[in-house]
Formats: sequence, structure tokens, C-alpha cells
Amino acid sequence: MFEKILIANRGEIACRVARTARRLGIATVAVYSEADAGAMHVAACDEAYLIGPAAARESYLHSDRILQVARESGAQAIHPGYGFLSENAAFARACGETGVTFIGPPESAIRAMGSKSEAKLLMMQAGVPLVPGYHGEDQSDERLRIEAESMGYPLLIKATAGGGGKGMRIVMNAAQFDAALQSARREAQSSFADDRVLLERYLIAPRHVELQIFADAHGNLVHLFERDCSIQRRHQKVLEEAPAPGITPDLRARMGAAAIDAAAAIGYQGAGTVEFLMQRDNSFYFMEMNTRLQVEHPVTEMISGQDLVEWQLRIASGEPLPLTQEQLEINGHAFEARVYAESPERDFLPATGRLRYLKTPVESTHVRVDTGVRQGDEVSVHYDPMIAKLIVWDRDRSSALRRMRGALNAYRIVGVQTNLEFLAALCAVPALAEEALDTGFIDTHKRLLLPGKGALPDEVLALAALYELLLDSQRAQRQREASADPGSPWGVSDGWRLNQDNFHSFFFRQGEHEIEVIAHYRSGGYQLDLPSGAWQVSGEIASDGDLLADIQDRRLRAAVIKHQKELTILQQGRAWQLTLHDPRIDAMEGEEVTGGLIAPMPGSVVAVRVTAGAHVKQGDPLLVVEAMKMEHSISAPFDGVVREICFDVGDQVEEGDELLRMEAD
Repeated sequence: MFEKILIANRGEIACRVARTARRLGIATVAVYSEADAGAMHVAACDEAYLIGPAAARESYLHSDRILQVARESGAQAIHPGYGFLSENAAFARACGETGVTFIGPPESAIRAMGSKSEAKLLMMQAGVPLVPGYHGEDQSDERLRIEAESMGYPLLIKATAGGGGKGMRIVMNAAQFDAALQSARREAQSSFADDRVLLERYLIAPRHVELQIFADAHGNLVHLFERDCSIQRRHQKVLEEAPAPGITPDLRARMGAAAIDAAAAIGYQGAGTVEFLMQRDNSFYFMEMNTRLQVEHPVTEMISGQDLVEWQLRIASGEPLPLTQEQLEINGHAFEARVYAESPERDFLPATGRLRYLKTPVESTHVRVDTGVRQGDEVSVHYDPMIAKLIVWDRDRSSALRRMRGALNAYRIVGVQTNLEFLAALCAVPALAEEALDTGFIDTHKRLLLPGKGALPDEVLALAALYELLLDSQRAQRQREASADPGSPWGVSDGWRLNQDNFHSFFFRQGEHEIEVIAHYRSGGYQLDLPSGAWQVSGEIASDGDLLADIQDRRLRAAVIKHQKELTILQQGRAWQLTLHDPRIDAMEGEEVTGGLIAPMPGSVVAVRVTAGAHVKQGDPLLVVEAMKMEHSISAPFDGVVREICFDVGDQVEEGDELLRMEAD
């Protein structure tokens, strides 16, 4: 076994690898960019080295610098995690040439699976079932257009070197093909430095089922059962589970055999995942093989009782597989939810910001949180916006799903927009409990998943007002205790006023709406005048900071996070933002400039599709912004004329920057 390893990654996977290494007595070396100097993974390792600026291509993708650190630190092996250099065949080869063990498959296996086109030809030869498509070397627009017409629509354009949904576009008809092809190529080039694509028939409502496989250098291969990863947005997984529901022992055996055949065909070693698309009739087709540990590997760990990172380390050091296929068993059911900094209401655009408040569910044998951030850390534009992975386990699927709903309700984040509410809504959709899964699940149930906030509930107003009243009471009590005359009636904190009604007015603003709440001091609590009438409330701020409230004879627990005049109320898996203000002194906000189109998130301009003076129709593409290696097209909101374009291709933009100006016809 190794004495010291270098972890060539960041965030939660770097922390995850370090945790297993520490348990095995292996020293760890972290690498970090300038943006990550204070990151959690740096503190999690025994030593750390700065490798470059914030941009990944100048730091975490700088293979020469990482190998230099391995030599300087005396690391015997490099664990690449996932993403970055984990599936880079040239890096795997360079590790060997440097005398450092690459904790992953051989260079030849990475190359074989690195091109989706070449991988599918190999799988065809190995007898693994394939989705019909075009995987040829001729990448001319004309040839791809001809193949698309021959195949028919709908079809899928996929980057041959891709993964994670990047460089992938669904094309419903011929009119969409050219624009989708160019967009997929740009995104593929940006993400993988390779703009080649393949075409596949787009299967309607398939399931995404994948097999976790392991192989050692002694010819042993096993699978550690399957995971269902059908719940996706923008071709990226959101909720995964193991084992996949509805998989019979016979089907599991057949899929497992196909996965092992795929691995054997390329002389595989280490951890890998063979991904299939499965139809309702249980027919399945090879989609791709990921030659690394997957983001969703914890659900496999939870049902198998195995540490997959430990398996990787043992295999890379030359040991045989820890267990045979016959010794592996499924125990219970597990779910994983990916907690992202993003805006589900805005087509899942990535979000940035500082984690002003972060409270995770209590970890136990049933609940696990894999994360690489702490309270106070910043989610930046430079890296993937995943904050954490929330994993739950229980004896059966329904119990595990109930665990997930409870854990999501206990997860609290303030400072950056997240998908926590979306995940809570997702886990409450009846179709999920009924095992009605397919890759279009989110689109099918969008009305349930993205219902909008609606009117502000009086309960939320009551919690906000009660919290402010309790803070005022605490402040008054501290002032009274610190005064020269603590017994003075002028220092009491029960709202008493000389010759006045004992009340206080709060003005809360949500968006453009302003609501007044009048609080009357009463013995043992307060009466609040709310839009629906008078409510009796009382409560206390608990030692953990939570608000314990008695509202209309109902006991509630909520978290109220205050930052300057901003209040965030977190209760039962939902978050509400309010601004506390005084209308007498608040400055009036200026009118919004009309006719402008603004950047929905920080990023860079990768395409400008119009010129100043052009006449456009509503919905016409105007400009494309790339953020976190995902493209976002800006379309015309109405028929009109483009008057000014504010940025050129390659320019960096911040959220809210005016991209161009239009005038309506």
C-alpha cells in the first residue's frame, strides 16, 4: 500500500479521498488554485501546494505542475478524483513516465473509452447492445447533416469526449440541427478541448441505469450492482438511487454480464461505470463507460458496505479485488441528492455567492453529507456549482425516500441560491414513490416541481415579526442588565409605554410588495395584525439559534437568518426572503432601464448572432454566454431592432451586465 498520495482535485471529492486515506494511514498532498487557498480540501490534507491561478486550465488542469508537486512532495501515487484530469489518457501516461502511479485505469482503457465513437465500435465488437447512430470519423457538417436525415428525428448530438451533459443537444427537427451542432461543438471544445461529436437516435422516455464495475491487475472483474440515475436536468444527474427499482435478479445478471464484457474488452483495471439506456420492455443499450469514480458512488457504498476509494487504492497498489462477485450483497436502499448553487426557476442557471449560513443534517448510519465547503466559503464562477451530496440509507426504498425528505428539510443554506426547495419538491412527487422513472421525469412534472412561490403566507410573516420582537427583547434585556438601575421601569422589555398603546409596526418587503405587520405586546407573548387577521404568537430563540414559535396554538421550529436588513426564513424545506425596512427613510429605487437584455449569470460571451441595426423576431437567438462550461442562449423577448451590442466574443460579463439594447417595432 502507498505511504503518500497526491489528490489532483478539489472540493468534496478531494475531501472524500482524503478521508479514506487518513483511515488507512496514508499521508495526503493537496493541490489548490489561488481561489482555493482557504478551501476545505486544503485543510483536509497533510500538506498542500499552490499550483496556479483560479482558472482550472491554469491550475487543476495544469498536468506538468501537478506532476512537479508529486515529485517535490514524494507522493507515490496520484488520485485524480472525477472531472479535471481523471479521464485524461496523456496525464495517465505522464504519471507512469514520471514513476508515479495513476490511481485509475490504464492509458489504453482511457483512450478506448475517451472517444464515444470509438467506444461504441469496440462495444459492438464485444457484443454489447448499442443505440443506433453515427460514430464515424467524417465530422464535416454535410456528412453529419446527411446522417441525421438518414437516421430521422428526434436525435441526440453528443461530444465524443464528453460527459456530464456537456456538448450534448437534443434535436427535434432538421431546422434545429445546424445551430445545435455548432453549440454542441463549442461546448465540447471548451469542456474537453475536442469538438468531435456523434449522433444517436433519441430514445423516448428511457431510464438511465448504470453498473459500478471494478477490475484488478490479476484478471478479476466484478460489478457492485446498479444505480438508477434517470432524474436529470440538462442531461446532468440530480437524484440517484441504488439499487435501481424494478430490476429483477435475471435482468441484473444480464446487465452485469454486459458491463463486465465491456470492461474486459478494453483490458480494464480500477473503478469504472458502464452506463445503459433502458426501455420499458427492459431492453438496454450501451451509452458510455466512465473510466473513473462517479459522483454518485456513495449510494453503491451504502448498499454494499464497501469503501470504493479503498478498493481503488488497493487495486492501484497491486492487490487483488477485496471480494468476489458471490461475496457481494445488496443491503437496503440508498438515495443521493446533489445540492447545487443554482436557480431551478431560471432553467437551472448556476448561481454564485458566499455561504453566509450553512447547517447540514445530522450525520448518522442513515444520513451522510459529502461536501467540500464550509460556512463562509464562496461559490465562484470558476468551478462546478455543486455544494454537497446528501446521501441517505434505509432498509427499503420507501423508508430511504422518507429519510431523504426529512434530511432535505433539515438542510439550510443562506447567501447563495440553491436547489434545496426543488429537491424537496422532487422527493415529494408521487410518481417518484411509484417508481415511474425516466430521463424526462423533471420536464413531465415541472408544474409540481416549480410551482412558484405564490403569495407570502401569514405564517412566514408571523415568524419574521416574532424573530424581530425576540431580538428587540434580548437587546433591551442586555441594556437593562448593563444599566446603572436595572430595576427601572424604563428598562423593562415587555413593550410597556407611558400613556401609549404598546405596539410596534414592522414593514416587510418581498420583491415589489410591501406588507405592514403591527405587533401588540400581550402578557406572555404578542398579538400580530396580519393580512388574514389577528394572530397570537409567542416563542424563544433556542440555544442552537433556531426560532421556536407558538403560533395560534401550533408549535413550529424555523431558522431565521438575518444579514443587515435581509431576513431569510427557512421552514419545512422552503426559504423565504424578506427585507425589513422603514418606508420613511428608505430611498426610492430608480426605475429599471427598459429595452436592455442583461446577463443572467457571470460568464463569457462565446457567440454574437446579430449585428446592430438587425431586425429580429421574438425568440430569435441574439447572443450566447458560457458559464461553468455550460452555454446559455439569450433570445429576443419581443419583435424589434437591435440598437447596440455591448460585448464582443471573448468578453467577460458579470450577472446583471447589459448585453445589448433593443427597441420594439
